[in-house]
Amino acid sequence: MNSILFAEDEEDLALIVKDNLEEAGFDVLHVSDGDQVLDAFRRMQPALVILDVMMPGMDGFTAASLIRKENFSVPILFLTARTSTDDVVNAFHIGANDYLRKPFSMQELVVRVTALAKRANERTSKAPSSKINIGSYELDPVRQQLIGHGQTFNLSYREAVLLEMLSKHKNELLPRENIINTVWPNDRFFNGRSLDVYISRLRQYMKEDERIAILNIRAKGYKLMIDEM
Repeated sequence: MNSILFAEDEEDLALIVKDNLEEAGFDVLHVSDGDQVLDAFRRMQPALVILDVMMPGMDGFTAASLIRKENFSVPILFLTARTSTDDVVNAFHIGANDYLRKPFSMQELVVRVTALAKRANERTSKAPSSKINIGSYELDPVRQQLIGHGQTFNLSYREAVLLEMLSKHKNELLPRENIINTVWPNDRFFNGRSLDVYISRLRQYMKEDERIAILNIRAKGYKLMIDEM
């Protein structure tokens, strides 16, 4: 489970990244054209995907969207010179798990990739019975899906982790710091409003069940409340 699909059109950079990741114990397949990504993904079924955004052929955002249609859980990390907030937001909306801007520290890249791979291995090792009931909804944290009221929501990695955390602390205060340290570890671009946005999305997904509420406990954290009556 240490295979990586790496898409990058700068050959010199690609060689350096590939060498460092292989020294860290990963098997890396490098492609230099966005149009090669989906075919390589289907053949390789990698444990993790690293994508540049600006490449010949298909751009990284489009490639990630197509991967997400076929696989809900494989971690995707963007490694790109695109630095705007809109690009970062778009990446996570598509379903990215991490976003690292160029220029970057090779040590930081290896640390982030290792952490993503470790979490992915832990999640895929869960038994099929790991589905979680949340009111009239069912969360599948492995497939990153929330199902209920005739709808299936394909969650991003962070949405799935956040909802799983809340469900495991149902009717209890989940401290804001705990959430941030788990869902946004070592993310220097994180700001508090990002968490609020994610909470709003989860509320929207589960709005059909009036028994469910996610309460904001000011300056402390959040509570997932479910009225079982």
